[in-house]
Amino acid sequence: MKFGELYSIGKRLYQNYINKFILRILIALFLSVLVAGSTSAIAWLLDPAIKKIFIEQDKTYALIIPFAIILAFSTKGISLYFARTNIIKIGYWICGKLQKQMSNTILFSDTETIDKKHSGKFISNFLYDATLVQQAVSTVVLNIMKDSLTLTALLIVMFYQNWKLALFAIIMMPLAAFVAKSLGKRIGKASTESTDLSGKLSTFLSEILKGSKIIKIYQSERFEEKRAETTIDNLNNKFIKISTILIRATPIMETLTGIMIAGFIYYSGILIANGELGINNFFSFLTAMMLAYQPIRSLATLNMTINQGAAGAKRVFKVIDEEINIKNKENASELKLTNSDIEFKNVNFKYSSTNEKAIKGVNFGIKGGTMAAFVGHSGAGKSTVLNLIPRFYDCQLGEILIDKQNIYDVSIESLRKNISLVSQDIVLFDDTVKSNILYANPQASNEDLIKACKFAAADDFISNLPDKYETIIGENGLRLSGGQKQRISIARAFLKNSPIILLDEATSALDSESENMVQEAIKKLTKNKTTLVIAHRLSTILNADKIFIMKNGKVIDNGSHEELMKKSQEYKSLYNKQLN
Repeated sequence: MKFGELYSIGKRLYQNYINKFILRILIALFLSVLVAGSTSAIAWLLDPAIKKIFIEQDKTYALIIPFAIILAFSTKGISLYFARTNIIKIGYWICGKLQKQMSNTILFSDTETIDKKHSGKFISNFLYDATLVQQAVSTVVLNIMKDSLTLTALLIVMFYQNWKLALFAIIMMPLAAFVAKSLGKRIGKASTESTDLSGKLSTFLSEILKGSKIIKIYQSERFEEKRAETTIDNLNNKFIKISTILIRATPIMETLTGIMIAGFIYYSGILIANGELGINNFFSFLTAMMLAYQPIRSLATLNMTINQGAAGAKRVFKVIDEEINIKNKENASELKLTNSDIEFKNVNFKYSSTNEKAIKGVNFGIKGGTMAAFVGHSGAGKSTVLNLIPRFYDCQLGEILIDKQNIYDVSIESLRKNISLVSQDIVLFDDTVKSNILYANPQASNEDLIKACKFAAADDFISNLPDKYETIIGENGLRLSGGQKQRISIARAFLKNSPIILLDEATSALDSESENMVQEAIKKLTKNKTTLVIAHRLSTILNADKIFIMKNGKVIDNGSHEELMKKSQEYKSLYNKQLN
């Protein structure tokens, strides 16, 4: 990653996240000073220890110096503990903040953006990349302070003992930094590739869990086994590559250290022989140099950590910065309903993934409190009409009015507050029956809850569940039948009590017995409500006040069932096909 990009990412991390913790960082800085001071003190104390205790055999120093060494080590340990604790907390707070922002991006994104989102890749961004940022922040902030201060303090001790040896020792430092810089670039690239593969693995696992029945019925276990092996092997190979790059620094650094120590011993021997270096100075210098090895190595490999964290941050920011296209216009008003009339005026819409319009110049009006049904072949534009009303998508041309108010002039919150949706694709959460129904209205009383369930013909089967309303229904209601899930969905819509109801093929996947029960519940739900229905089975919408026939994205006719049977060959054909 180029310096300019690294700088930009680092600047954003600091301005938006890190600078909130300046006090904690200053405390960690103070503690790092104590770590540096105590570490250098350990090395320096060896000079008087050897001179006073072993050479001069001073009994007073024999007591003082060991105590001082214990104090130095204790100070270093305690200071390091609190410094690390402080910085780690900052790292995890930033990780949590990034994850919350990514969640919000998904929650508030428009439907079309979410449709294009690769779920596995997002999960990888959420779990893996945010953690990389946490690790980078925790490591970089602490190590820059602790290791640079410690190295500086140890260099002072080394120069104090012998400036010639000190100059020799620091020759190796630029070499280590150069090696680490080269490895860091490769780490960043490999990290990006591993994230993509992690995303594919997450998607694969989700698919085999949801599609287990299809896999079994088509006897595709071996095929999926091979897919799993390939995906897992590719990911592990990428992680091995990253680990190898990281480990590669070890022999290089160890070799450089060996060269440095060998050269040091050789040169020290010359200085001692010439009387320029005492034994006490030698051991003090050697200790300082050995203690400097860890911060030198840490600082030298810092570039790799920075590149890895920056690569993760780049991918996270890409998610966070995802533009939200569907949002409130400036000074949006509240939707005020009287009759809940709905009107489409020359509405045109095209999905970004296609070149052809999904609906073309659609015009119709629906009186409040009535039921309107939309029929037609698959791809005619029926679902698109329903999706435009709550602004899951925004049309490119035309107007959609509710009680003469343009839905693009009112707030999204007030619009969706007045709309309920019951779909064939029922979404239930891995929670209790009660929580799933109260999702529509968390403030509702138990009395209202039970009333809604009775209206939806759901109370009887709920009462027979092991824990009744407190029964955990599993991921997307896997412990319930299709009819039971649909009735919970209807109970949820009852509880919201919206004046506008959208029914999208609500009974298409049900058996005849379940369908009859759900249809009865829907009748109660939609009574005196403005209802738009997409019907898979035309027999379910015979009593609709108005039926709109759609073909190739256009409304080609409308009327009651009786009227259309008389005047519309298209409708008559659709109806007769289902009878036969």
